[in-house]
Amino acid sequence: MCNRWRRLSILTFVVIGLVAAPAHAFSTTQTSTNWAGYVTSSPGLTFRHVSATWTMPAATCPAGARSYEATWVGIGGYHTTSQALEQIGTESDCSKAGTPVYSAWYELVPSASATIRIPVKPGDIMSASVHVAGRTVRMRLTNVTRATTFTKTLHAVKVDTTSADWIVEAPSSCNARSCVALPLANFGTETFTNVSTTTTAGVTGTVVNSLWTTNAISLSTSGARGPDLHGPASTLAPTQALVGNLDATGDSFTVTYGDTATTTPPDIAPPVEATPGQ
Repeated sequence: MCNRWRRLSILTFVVIGLVAAPAHAFSTTQTSTNWAGYVTSSPGLTFRHVSATWTMPAATCPAGARSYEATWVGIGGYHTTSQALEQIGTESDCSKAGTPVYSAWYELVPSASATIRIPVKPGDIMSASVHVAGRTVRMRLTNVTRATTFTKTLHAVKVDTTSADWIVEAPSSCNARSCVALPLANFGTETFTNVSTTTTAGVTGTVVNSLWTTNAISLSTSGARGPDLHGPASTLAPTQALVGNLDATGDSFTVTYGDTATTTPPDIAPPVEATPGQ
């Protein structure tokens, strides 16, 4: 089974000041070879909970080549120095024969991913969360449409709590030395809703909050290196996944599959007031 993450590969970024935001609040628009979505982070800040809802996408699968798409929420893994990531999500893949294959999974990097044996089909509404306390990680994935829930509590070898992540990804094939991003499946447009995170200190917010940086990421593989910055250059076609604007409250956004050569940085809403966590 392929690893879905080894290191986020950022190609470019632009720092954008938020209107009427405190001096410490800002946002970035970035391009990656393997991630598309939003990430929150801030120096010295750690997160204990992340959650979101999405509708399982239907993959468009032409015959002749395999391709892959993973949708997930997680904690950690954003920074180039990260050595861990706690994540759970779904996958919409294409076989060489042009047949779509759908599945669910969880992963505690650096350990390998594990399959979740619940039914998932295009159009199913999925709700996912990750909660970290010390090195105890609680995973939850619910197929709301089919009233089926998976929960698992694990003891991680190591954890990273320095970011909260809502991501569409081109999974990676890894060996002991490096990782290479796999071809991204055509997933159409996917919408994340009910996006939420809670810091270790108990502050709950959406993607945009005065306490943390909002990082908008679009995926571009054109001439870029794969997810391991020290590995070989990617040989993928310049397929992209473009992240859209956040809604007014910062708890909903889209990611769209595309094959254009440029991205337009999304507008990022002003920060909302921090609220006490549960």
